[in-house]
Amino acid sequence: MPLNIIALTLFAALLHASWNALLRGGSDRLWSMTVMCLAVTLASAVMAMFLAPPARASWMCAALSALLHVGYNLFLVKSYQTGDLGQTYPIARGSSPLLITLAAAVFAGERPEASAMAGIALVSGGIIFLAFNGRRLAAPNLPYALGTGCFIAAYSVTDGIGVRLSGDALAYTVWMSALWGVLMPAVYISLRGARSLFTLRPGFSAAFGGGLVSLLAYGMVIYAMSGAPMGAVSALRETSVLFAAFIGYFFLGEKLSVRKILACMLIAVGTMVIG
Repeated sequence: MPLNIIALTLFAALLHASWNALLRGGSDRLWSMTVMCLAVTLASAVMAMFLAPPARASWMCAALSALLHVGYNLFLVKSYQTGDLGQTYPIARGSSPLLITLAAAVFAGERPEASAMAGIALVSGGIIFLAFNGRRLAAPNLPYALGTGCFIAAYSVTDGIGVRLSGDALAYTVWMSALWGVLMPAVYISLRGARSLFTLRPGFSAAFGGGLVSLLAYGMVIYAMSGAPMGAVSALRETSVLFAAFIGYFFLGEKLSVRKILACMLIAVGTMVIG
């Protein structure tokens, strides 16, 4: 995998962990997530004015990905209601690289080399190890965390195929994100009403900024998948759990145990193997 793709994906991982920490630290996570999506919509709409639409062959993928992103948002918010960032985030992210590798092999014909598979397995194993407490998973919200991982795998493979059909990674990202950003507020309004969404509250600026960061982070990942294997890119992206573990420790008051440090070392080794 080219060095520039590795560096870009790792930077995206840092950005991804940052906006997830912001979401986990909020008091009303569904509202914060929806405000993030409003920011994504506005930014995408502005950029779309200066870009031609992606190739028609990719439109179905963009629409499907937007729907999958809404499901991901809802499951992620639910999983954070009862779980720490250092527990929920590793399960959700750790379950996706292997799923993505399998789906990419089935739907996109990708056959990763043995070394890449070993690296993906190390990263996934280290991520899942982060979520254990002794011999059991320390997550009362395990179904939602695993469901989040399934949505991650589904939209990642959909976007990996879509961006290759689009002819323009930036245009595909912008149009898909604009559609996703419109759908999520519509879901929120159907649940709580428009007044609840558009009433200014403390944390609005942080949530809005988090949305812009999330758009930038995922745009980098989509670009990386346009020229590199989806499973390897996903595994590198999921090193965001390393950043999440330290962010949780320094800013959210979560514990950083020897087990977590060893898991982080395993993820780092897996990352180097992929590279």
